[in-house]
Amino acid sequence: QVQLVESGGGLVQAGGSLRLSCGASGIIFRGSVMGWYRQAPGKQRDLVARIPPSGNTNYADSVKGRFTISRDNAKNTVSLQMNSLKPEDTAVYYCNAAHVMGSYWGRGTQVTVSS
Repeated sequence: QVQLVESGGGLVQAGGSLRLSCGASGIIFRGSVMGWYRQAPGKQRDLVARIPPSGNTNYADSVKGRFTISRDNAKNTVSLQMNSLKPEDTAVYYCNAAHVMGSYWGRGTQVTVSS
C-alpha cells in the first residue's frame, strides 16, 4: 500500500520560511517523479515543483528563486524549502509520486502566510 505523509506546514508571516517534508512508503521511490502541488480555496491544484529520479528540477514560475525541492533516495523523502513566503502562497500543499504503476497523493498539509 502506497503512503505519502506530508509534514512541516503551519502559519508564518510574509517573508518567512517553512520546510515541508514528505515520507513515502510502498513505492519504488528511486523510480518515481516526486512533486509538490498546492491548492488554494476555490482554485485548482497546481504544480509547485517536481524532481524526477535524474534530479533535474522544475518549478512553477511563481516560486522560482524562492522554493527549492530536493529528494533523499536513501530515506525515501522529498522536501520543499520555501523562503520569502508571500500571502499568495497560502494553500494546502500535497506531495505526489508519479510512477509507471500510478500516481499517488498525500493528504496535504496547510500552509498559511499572513501579511
